[in-house]
Order: sequence, then C-alpha cells, then structure tokens
Amino acid sequence: MSVSFDAISSMADVARNNAAANTSELKSSLGNISSDSTDEELMQVCKDFESYFVEEVLKEVKENMLSEEEEGDSALSTLTDFHMDSVIEMVADQVVDEVATSFTQQLYEQMKRNYNIS
Repeated sequence: MSVSFDAISSMADVARNNAAANTSELKSSLGNISSDSTDEELMQVCKDFESYFVEEVLKEVKENMLSEEEEGDSALSTLTDFHMDSVIEMVADQVVDEVATSFTQQLYEQMKRNYNIS
C-alpha cells in the first residue's frame, strides 16, 4: 500500500484548517454572548468551551506519551495524527457530556453573573 505525501499533506492542511475553524467558532460564540442570550445558548457556549479545553488537554497528554522513537515514519505519523485528532475531539465531547457537568455548570453560572443574564 502506497501513501501519497501530497494526500497526507492535504489531510494535515484540512486538520489545521478545522482546528482554526473550531477556534474561530468558539471565539465567535463567546463574542455573541450578551445579556440578551438565552440559557440554552449560554449553556451550549460553556459546553463548547469545555469540550475545546478537554480536547487540548488530551492532545497534550498524547504528545507527551509518545516518544520520538515511536513516531517513526513521518507520513504515517501525519496520517495517524489526523485520525487521532478526530478521535480526541469525539472523546472530549463525550467526556463533557457524561462527566464534566459540574465544571460546565460553574462556568455557566459565572457567565450568567458576568453578563447579567437572568
């Protein structure tokens, strides 16, 4: 099986663009919060932020767990990273949905106070 470097490079570009888009979406969501925001909008922004935070923590843990010898072939490593990032994003969303309700709730309540949302 042959893997094209152009295809892997393209996939890496897509992954970088997706990460940048996710960051931009999060910034935009946070920027749209005001005293007119609904509870649902505010809770969704809190969940999105927490999911992004958990995702970044998991990516850092993954990077620290892999030694340089384990990375091996750069083409294969890029392909693996592309798929691993997708998995980490799904895991982060699931962690937030199932486990992290207390942090989400605290963030939500703090933002309600900060934006005077009743």
